[in-house]
Formats: sequence, structure tokens, C-alpha cells
Amino acid sequence: MKKAIDAVRRDFNTIRTGRANSSLLDKITVEYYGTETPLKQLANISTPDSTTIQIQPYDRSAMNSIEKAISLSDIGLTPNNDGQSIRLNIPPLTSDRRKELVKLAAKYAEAGKVSIRNIRRDGVDAVKKQEKDKEISEDQARDTQEKIQKLTDKYIAEVEKVLAEKEKDITTV
Repeated sequence: MKKAIDAVRRDFNTIRTGRANSSLLDKITVEYYGTETPLKQLANISTPDSTTIQIQPYDRSAMNSIEKAISLSDIGLTPNNDGQSIRLNIPPLTSDRRKELVKLAAKYAEAGKVSIRNIRRDGVDAVKKQEKDKEISEDQARDTQEKIQKLTDKYIAEVEKVLAEKEKDITTV
């Protein structure tokens, strides 16, 4: 369940909030010598100011491939190539775009909750199987199922908390 929360946080990091953040590029892969390679492995990524992400490739020959990968990605930013580095200017978010990003964050949070519920289902099924096989008593099975449910509630509340923080981050101008 902790891994599900971590996955939700990673997904949230890829949502842009109006400020430059190098984690926006975490999911971008570049075709480099015939292999899909994460952008982070091909270039130094920095944020010189709050509205710019700068990408300096270790290998200048990869510049066009990186630019193409960014253009084809769903981050909605246009790369500016000056021959030495690629700059991504982060425009201020419109209110409509903020609403879309809040919906996207809610979608990621719901996927995290579904994952947690699936883990709960697997745990409860395992307990029921142990009870059926007479490995544990009915009372032990009920107690264990209650513990699993409490853990599930705790982690779903954690997802809600992380979502609220991200929504606040997105909607804050």
C-alpha cells in the first residue's frame, strides 16, 4: 500500500503547476541509438529560474532526438533549441488548464485508491482461504480482516491528503 502512495506521488510530480520542475520530464523517453532511454540519463536537467527548465545533453548528437521526444510528449511545452541546450518555458496556467490538471490529479488519486483496494481484496481473500483451510480460527480471521480494513482506510486517507495538497498547489496562483 505504501508503494501505491509512492506511485501516486510520482504521478503527481509529472503534473505541471505553473512552476518549473524537472520532474515534469520524468516520463519522457528518447530514442537514442535505437533504444528508448529516459531523458534523465541523456542530459543534465536544471531549473535556472521558476519559469524555465534547461536541458543540456551529454551528447550533442542527441539534441534533435530529445527535442522531438519533448514535442511528441503530453506535457504541452515547446522546446527551444539554441545549439548548446534546450529550454522549456513554463507559461502561466489558465484557469481552464488548472481545472483540467485538478481532474488529472483526481484520476491519478483514484487509480491509487483502486490499487490499495485491490491489495485489500487480495489480503482478505488470503485470510478467508486460511480460515477455510482451518489454518486460523474464525475470530482470528475476523480480527485480521478488520486490521486490513483499518490499514486500507489509513492509506486511502493518505491518498486524499496528498491529492488535497496537489490540488492546492495547482490552484494557487
